[in-house]
Amino acid sequence: MEQLKAAIKLLYSGRSRKAAFFRYVLIGFDFSTIVFFVITTPLAPTTGILVTDFVIGTLILADFLARLWIAPSKVRMLRQIYTITDVLVIFSLLLAPFITRNLAFLRVLRTLRLLHSYHVLRDLRRDTPFFRDNEDVIVNSVNLGVFIFLVTALVFVLQFGDNPDIGSYIDALYFTVATLTTTGFGDIILTGSLGRLLSVFIMVVGVALFLRLAQSIFRPQKLSYTCPECGLNRHEPDAVHCKHCGNPLKIPTEGAG
Repeated sequence: MEQLKAAIKLLYSGRSRKAAFFRYVLIGFDFSTIVFFVITTPLAPTTGILVTDFVIGTLILADFLARLWIAPSKVRMLRQIYTITDVLVIFSLLLAPFITRNLAFLRVLRTLRLLHSYHVLRDLRRDTPFFRDNEDVIVNSVNLGVFIFLVTALVFVLQFGDNPDIGSYIDALYFTVATLTTTGFGDIILTGSLGRLLSVFIMVVGVALFLRLAQSIFRPQKLSYTCPECGLNRHEPDAVHCKHCGNPLKIPTEGAG
C-alpha cells in the first residue's frame, strides 16, 4: 500500500517526464470537461449526457481521493477553495440527477482548477524556454481568461432559459465583457433577483479584479532577469540590487540598455 501511495505521489508532484505527462493529461482533462459543461448546459439531460456526467464525476472523484490520500495535511487540503469547489462539482455530477436538474451552475466552478496547477507551471518552466521568458504575462493572461470565462459561465447557466436576452454563450460573454470593461451598452440586462445580485457582484467585485488582472499583463510585477551572482531570475522592474544576494543589477529599462 505504501508503494502505491509513493507511486501516486510521484505522479502528482514528481519531476520525471512520466509525471509531467500525467499532469499535462490532467490539464487536458480539465479543459475538456469545462468545454463539455458549457456545451451541454442548455441541452435537455439525455441518457448520454447523464452517463457522461457520471463518468466525469467518477474520474474527478478518483483524482480528488488520490490527492487527498497523498496530501501531507488532509485538514489543510480540505480547507482550500479548490478542494471545496471540487466537492461541489462532484456533488453536482453524481447526485444532481437524483435531487434536481438545476445544479449546472456548480459545474463551472471546475474552471478554478486551472488556476491551481503549480506543478504544471514548474513543468512548463523546465520544458519551454518561451514560457520561462514570459511567465508572468502568460500566467496573468490565463488567469484573466479563466476569470472572464467563469463569470460568463455563471451568467449563462443562471440566466439561460429565463432571460430572453441570454440565448447563447456569446450573449453571456458579450454582457460580461461589456460590464467588466464598464462599457455598459445596456442592451442586455440580467433579470430576476438572482440576476440583479449577480450584476451587482460583477460591478463591485468583478470590475476591480478584472482591472487588476489586466494591469498585471501589461505591467508585470516582476520581470525575467538572471542575477549573475546567485542566479535568481525574477526581480521587480525597478530593482537595483538582487533581493537574494544583494548583488548590483543592471536590468535594461526603457531608454537604457
